[in-house]
Amino acid sequence: MSDVSFVRTEMLVEKAPPATEVGVIGWMRHNLFTGWLNSTLTVLSVLGIYFVLAALVPWAWSPTWSAASLKECRGILADLGREGHFSGACWGVIRDRWVQLFMGFYPSDYYWRPIAAFLLLGVALSPVLFSDKVPAKLIWFTGLYPFLMPWLLWGGSVWVPLMVLAGFVISYGVYRAISDRMSELLALIVAVLVAFIWWLVLMGPIAGFLANIIPIGMEAVGSRQFGGMMLSLTIGVVAIGFSLPIGIVLALGRQSDLLIVKALCVGFIEFIRGVPLITLLFVASTLLNIFMPPGTNFDIIMRVIIMATLFASAYMAEVIRGGLAALPTGQYEGADSLGLNYWQAQRLIIMPQALKISIPGIVSTFIGLFKDTTLVSVIGLLDPLGLSNGIRANAEWNGVVWELYGFIALMFWVFCFSMSRYSMHLERKLQTGHR
Repeated sequence: MSDVSFVRTEMLVEKAPPATEVGVIGWMRHNLFTGWLNSTLTVLSVLGIYFVLAALVPWAWSPTWSAASLKECRGILADLGREGHFSGACWGVIRDRWVQLFMGFYPSDYYWRPIAAFLLLGVALSPVLFSDKVPAKLIWFTGLYPFLMPWLLWGGSVWVPLMVLAGFVISYGVYRAISDRMSELLALIVAVLVAFIWWLVLMGPIAGFLANIIPIGMEAVGSRQFGGMMLSLTIGVVAIGFSLPIGIVLALGRQSDLLIVKALCVGFIEFIRGVPLITLLFVASTLLNIFMPPGTNFDIIMRVIIMATLFASAYMAEVIRGGLAALPTGQYEGADSLGLNYWQAQRLIIMPQALKISIPGIVSTFIGLFKDTTLVSVIGLLDPLGLSNGIRANAEWNGVVWELYGFIALMFWVFCFSMSRYSMHLERKLQTGHR
């Protein structure tokens, strides 16, 4: 019986993959032309994009930056043989009014103040957004920034923001003193009451007294001088910053076993979510002063910020409640097994996971709130859209529409797209499971 065996002595030479499976052609084959339906949709989409760009690019490619009026724009285009109303964009209006679109009617001598405020905003956000790349001690500046920003923008006595900060310090001291002897809930209630008494009754006289003794401050700027992108950023940043913690409290209150707390949170959330934001802005603009003591001058921007914050907080509460509901019960049981109390469990185990799950919804709420700041134009505040109406009312730029709206849309797109991309980065950074 013969035994025939074969042993390979050399490897076969590797061959290159087919040209249709790699590179640009392979990517297109796998992503754009995987079947007759996808191929048809791809062709139709390419044709649609071509027709849009064929009309948009020649209009946008317009050498009219130096024009000082709409008439000059049309004269420049006529010299190039481009006749007609949509023959080209009039970019001279952007060159002429871009500062106004950003700063509104803020005094030009004090432009450094909003510029400094928003540059420092980036510094204050860096420990929150990029905690692994900046010094940890910078978080102290993040805590102080909410008191520095309004002083830079509005000016006035430096003692006012310091007394507001003092209210938080006093409230925290009261909370620690009572919580060591009694329940944390009672300590929290007393601390909140002490803070409100300080801010509403004691802060004003004390700040005025200190301002008379040591007059330190900057020239005050009225809220009616705010406008443009600066106004939208001010409202958006403050409302976003406060809506998240308030939303967390409301979400926890809605799941509370305390009947009164749960009823108050549910009632607030459902009422705010059932009312359009524009209605709340009208209330802030016209009706809120009726409920204030006679002679009270409640700043219009502050009223808008309060209403926008409450509106966003209600939606934020539902987003966070969805994250809490998505956690398995084993996480709660694990916290109990470690002997953690309610607040320790929420701070160390429950809430970090719920917030990670809720990142897409949280950022979506932030983006929606930032875009909704354009609604303030209906109550007389001059956001970028409100300013565009004033610019078009000028005889020199009467008739310019798409250029202004396009520039405003680009500004909002930059901020909203940045928030969206950061949320995707944060999701990838916090991803611990397998896809």
